[in-house]
Amino acid sequence: MRAITHPGQPAPTRADILPCEAVSLRLTLRAGLPLTEAIVAAFAAQGFAYGYLRLEGVAFAPLAYVMPAPAPGDGHAAWYSATYTRPVARIATGGAHLGLRDGRAFLHCHALMTTGEMGHVLCDDSRLAEDVSVQAWGLRGAGLVAQEDSETQFTLFRPTPLGPPTPLGPPARPNAYLATLRPNQDICTALQALARAHQITHARVEGIGSLVGTQFADSPAIASYATEIFLTDATLSPSGARIKLASVGFDGLARQGALRAGENAVCVTAELLILPD
Repeated sequence: MRAITHPGQPAPTRADILPCEAVSLRLTLRAGLPLTEAIVAAFAAQGFAYGYLRLEGVAFAPLAYVMPAPAPGDGHAAWYSATYTRPVARIATGGAHLGLRDGRAFLHCHALMTTGEMGHVLCDDSRLAEDVSVQAWGLRGAGLVAQEDSETQFTLFRPTPLGPPTPLGPPARPNAYLATLRPNQDICTALQALARAHQITHARVEGIGSLVGTQFADSPAIASYATEIFLTDATLSPSGARIKLASVGFDGLARQGALRAGENAVCVTAELLILPD
């Protein structure tokens, strides 16, 4: 399995996981708003400040995004491309975590466009062209909060316990787990280990992240040493983790397929919502 060298010492804990309550929702995102504002408003209307959502068939005017790119020579193991802006575009499928960074709402979003491009969406600079209804999960009890990470020297989301109940909602009744994975561990193997540790037998897994290349079981590999991913269909069962995803590397050509177990190391992070059956 390929690995990547980050500038800092590896953290002793290779996964962070917290129980949370995930409430299934349908959110309406309103046209004319930047994506961040639309998502924050839609979650807040349902009483949530943290969550995850799937973006399917969402129209933008404009859409701004970046893709993974080679290391810039400042010590980081990988970086981002220049910004691409499409005057009009439509996301075929994607995912976004709503969390907190520097005390403000922050979104981390990876998405595949209908034209085949894929990238890390710049949510403040992308504006919805149409109202759209999306699947979402509002979170209580734990949420993603951005923290400085000494191993990668990026600011990364980590699961964080939420404080006492607020006007945003009642106390959490845990039925799910919010997790992040650190670099250089196979994503399937790491998920299986979390499942065993928390006695999860069957679950749906949602999320986004990055891999050191992408090795598919059923299609050609992506050779780039940093790829960005979005989980399109991922499950946990007693037989292991089964992950289908979309991935993009330095050439901008997105591919989809099932991962080859044991051969896909996390590059920088994987941010996952585990929803036990």
